[in-house]
Amino acid sequence: MSDPPPLSGSTAAPRDLDRAQARLAYSIINALLEHTRVTSDLIALMAQTLDEDTTKALTATPYWAAYLDSRRAMERTRADVEKFSEIMTKLAADENG
Repeated sequence: MSDPPPLSGSTAAPRDLDRAQARLAYSIINALLEHTRVTSDLIALMAQTLDEDTTKALTATPYWAAYLDSRRAMERTRADVEKFSEIMTKLAADENG
């Protein structure tokens, strides 16, 4: 099974998507994005409660570097997620209209 092509720059019409699979993907993406938002909020809250020495020690770990890398990757995929959301909105409108 091959990976689907990236959404950004895609010329495929929304009707070319399998609706059930698209809805499932949309649901999964929404859940992951919500989890990411909640996790980021929690990390920000926790960071506010740490003293300066603890913060410096934490940000020097590979765990912090991995977190920052992950955040940057999520920012890079934002355009694809937005495009996918547009496609899903069009599909829903086509189904209801």
